[in-house]
Amino acid sequence: MKILITYVFLMCFGFNSGSLERYGPLNFALRMVKCEHSRDLNLDVSGVDVYFYDFQNGVVASFPVNEAAQGILAVKNLDKVKKFFMFVGGFKSHINKNTEEKIREAFKDFPNSYLIIIDHSAYTNDRQGKKKSYERSVKYVYYIGKQLAQMLVGLHVGGISPKSIHCIGHSLGGQILGHVGQIYFEATGEKISRITALDPAGPCFSNALIHEQIRSGVAEYVEVYHCNAGGLGTTSVLGDVDFFVNKGGSQPNCGTVLVPGILDSSLSAKCNHKTCVTMWTASVSQPEGYKAYKCDKYKHFKGGMCSLNDRAIAGFWNPGNATGVYYFSTEGYNFS
Repeated sequence: MKILITYVFLMCFGFNSGSLERYGPLNFALRMVKCEHSRDLNLDVSGVDVYFYDFQNGVVASFPVNEAAQGILAVKNLDKVKKFFMFVGGFKSHINKNTEEKIREAFKDFPNSYLIIIDHSAYTNDRQGKKKSYERSVKYVYYIGKQLAQMLVGLHVGGISPKSIHCIGHSLGGQILGHVGQIYFEATGEKISRITALDPAGPCFSNALIHEQIRSGVAEYVEVYHCNAGGLGTTSVLGDVDFFVNKGGSQPNCGTVLVPGILDSSLSAKCNHKTCVTMWTASVSQPEGYKAYKCDKYKHFKGGMCSLNDRAIAGFWNPGNATGVYYFSTEGYNFS
């Protein structure tokens, strides 16, 4: 009863479910995380595993990251001009998790392409408890990114053009790709064609120096999608284009039961955060994409004040010519 009274009191003073998500116990807990972005720790990440999929020929192979470039280049009948998609998951991700399965499902029938999925769970699991584990995972972000960049450089030496590479990262994986793109460019003088960051992690990154984050310039085109901005995802505008999905911080399919931000904000935030993956992978088989409008604020977008502004196609089929901040709604789109 006291919680309900508190909820009504906050509503009367202009707070809403988004405010509670932003200022509630989840956000308070995230602020308690100690963040370290040191590049002087010389951390070993040789336990990262790389999974290579050639769906057309029924080939699945895995390699330690230090041997992955050589292993992929040795795959029988490898066609170096095909598209290479690489997915990097976030905190607590694993090759057998639902997110990775969605990625496999999205690309299993995609023509003229290969899929690479990175499993860095040896360093980003939650075995020490969520807080300590996340703090430890953040320390490894730069080193994982550096090792993945070196793997891609190995593919470059073996004849695979950066124009054929599209990297996709969710949450912590989106931030890892900032280092991948930058280090790859420094090593080769060329940029990966595209990086897609799906709700890049906010805790430990929203207030970090820009060179610790995914950002415009680390690939030929950097697109960022925001689904839980201010919670598990960053609020920062970082890419060549930043798409805010629905409200950008909360999603219509992630409604809370009683008191949003107080009773179940953690569950709601996870749902919002994962919606970016569900939304984006669904778009792979939907060439029409999502209709997005250039807009400064959600309330302007919702009120129809941006309907005459520049439009863009969001999702997998974004042609890569939109820049700035866009909003789009997922109402009416099929995520199944």
